[in-house]
Amino acid sequence: MNGNWLPQAPLTASGRPVLQPGEVERSLQSSVDLEAEENPRLTPLRSGLLALTTHRLIWIDESSNSGYAIFLANVIHAYPPKKSIRSMFHSPRIRLQVSVSAEGRIGEKGSTSEMITIVIRGKNDPDAFFSKLWDALRSRPWEVEEKNGEVTSVDGGVSGPGSRDGPSNSVWIAMPVVGVSGILRKEQEIWESTDKSLQEAFQDLNALMSKAKEMVSLAEKMRLKLLSGSSAHANVANDEELGSNQEMQDWLLSVGIASPVTKDSAGALYHQQLSRQLADFVQRPLERSGGMIAVIDIYCLFNRARGTELISPEDLLQACALWDKLDVPVMLRKFDSGVMVIQNKTHSDEEIFTRLKSLALKPNALRMGVSPSDAAIILGIAPALAKEHLLTAESKGLLCRDVSPEGFRFYVNLFEEIDPTNTHLVKHHGLFEAWVSAASVFG
Repeated sequence: MNGNWLPQAPLTASGRPVLQPGEVERSLQSSVDLEAEENPRLTPLRSGLLALTTHRLIWIDESSNSGYAIFLANVIHAYPPKKSIRSMFHSPRIRLQVSVSAEGRIGEKGSTSEMITIVIRGKNDPDAFFSKLWDALRSRPWEVEEKNGEVTSVDGGVSGPGSRDGPSNSVWIAMPVVGVSGILRKEQEIWESTDKSLQEAFQDLNALMSKAKEMVSLAEKMRLKLLSGSSAHANVANDEELGSNQEMQDWLLSVGIASPVTKDSAGALYHQQLSRQLADFVQRPLERSGGMIAVIDIYCLFNRARGTELISPEDLLQACALWDKLDVPVMLRKFDSGVMVIQNKTHSDEEIFTRLKSLALKPNALRMGVSPSDAAIILGIAPALAKEHLLTAESKGLLCRDVSPEGFRFYVNLFEEIDPTNTHLVKHHGLFEAWVSAASVFG
């Protein structure tokens, strides 16, 4: 499908649009066409997913995992769906007048324009979609962010998009930052601004939701500062300080999702888009958990990251179940005991079994066995999940289990070393000999 007449939009591994800083998803529509009716040379984009954000319209071809964008800043005017008897027998159409550059690239600032038609098929609500589109065009959040994106210059003044053009009509006084006192004053101003943001955010629920993006951005800045600080002072910091910094970094990693999928924004696509967003979210926890993590842990982390937009356990399980139909790099797995986990599709049980057998062949393990805690340390996962792997290895005949008041202990399977035709034969080589040697040394 040829969509080269629109700028490409990057997507995540699960097919979700990669949002820009400050960008929030507003609505999703399925089975949407994009057509340039006045220019037949441009190939129409058929039957894709259309995502409306505060900054862009993103058309996604789910079959090829490709996306194309129309920046709302370059939309000159939007025309609502027509209300007529004729329109009752046709799919609703929303027309956009989009600027075209001198080189003929649609969606870039220029002196000419092109009419792009959004054809909404299926059981979508075109009026509600146009209302959200019109609100985004009217509020123009990208201009607000450009104004807020001014940076402080070296001499303490404020430089922005128009600062290079010389003096402006507004009057401002440059307060020079000199010496230690100037640096301390700047730090004090930053912390006062941060404290003010936190106080405003937690006054009530509406303020908290309006400040969500700012809080996520602030948390990310704090995490990066901690990372740079820990690397710069690695030689002088003690273990307790390093552990505290690592704990703070882990907390900040899951502090929030700037644009969580909701039933209001996704509509009928709620569970599908929730499944894709969850697949993107679990990547980082999986990296820190050895490639496998319990569903209950992800439920807690994901809900904490969503803030006020909490989901139910049923929604989470339904989203995980959809991974089999979607081309995502993770999967839901259920052990024989009923424990459910999330793991990478590249996860290999054979590799786990090899590591467990190697652990069971160590001299101390040959005599004392392997506990779930021992396996958890080697595999880098939780003891409960390590126990599931040990039980699976037992079912494959690689290990044997001993249950005592002290708990489960697993040993290498020596029954394979017994000759069925001569059960009294003692071998002086191989695995049996290694076990006898270990038992005699520790005995």
